[in-house]
Amino acid sequence: MHANWTKKDWIRHCLILLLGLIVMAFGVAFSIEANLGTSPISSVPYAISTFSPLTVGTATIAMHCVLIALQILILRKKYQPFQLLQLPVAIFFGYMTDFAIWVLQVIHCTAYWERWIVCCIGIVVIAIGVTLEVISNVVTLAGEGLVLAICQVAPIRFGNMKVIFDVTLVGIACILGLIFTHQLQGVREGTVAAAIFVGILTKFFMKFYYRRLGRRNAAA
Repeated sequence: MHANWTKKDWIRHCLILLLGLIVMAFGVAFSIEANLGTSPISSVPYAISTFSPLTVGTATIAMHCVLIALQILILRKKYQPFQLLQLPVAIFFGYMTDFAIWVLQVIHCTAYWERWIVCCIGIVVIAIGVTLEVISNVVTLAGEGLVLAICQVAPIRFGNMKVIFDVTLVGIACILGLIFTHQLQGVREGTVAAAIFVGILTKFFMKFYYRRLGRRNAAA
């Protein structure tokens, strides 16, 4: 997949990946500041941050380490060492998430409709970040990596497995919140909205990107 890339190609794609991670981190931060529930991939780290000394970012790094370990256990000899790049990607994404939360802490929503505006901004920004991550074609985040690993050893489609994975994360976040704080943490109507619309918006942005790319190539 990357065999024909030149050094210039690697730099360009890595920069796109870093931009995508930064954008995605700010999307997560917007969702958190909206206080209507985080996106499914951030639900467990957020829940952990409410009852432990870990920040959302450091809990994200810890969770991604677990997901990477699960990939190795599932794939065994089929696991490609190149995928270990997910670790530095997770570390960067985790610390960038904490930075984004710090930057956006100035947002104070009082009315319910204001929270929905911030939540919708978060959903759109996350979708843009995911689109950039996919376009970069360097390495996936550990969550998608685990879904792909399961699909390699089980007869299940990626889309179906992704839904199961997201639902599982939200379920774990609910259980952790109820056990340690006796209430749901980071799981609300905004979580459902993110689960539905991030994927839809990502598909829309991807189609838009490839349509523009096709036109550009045709013009060239």
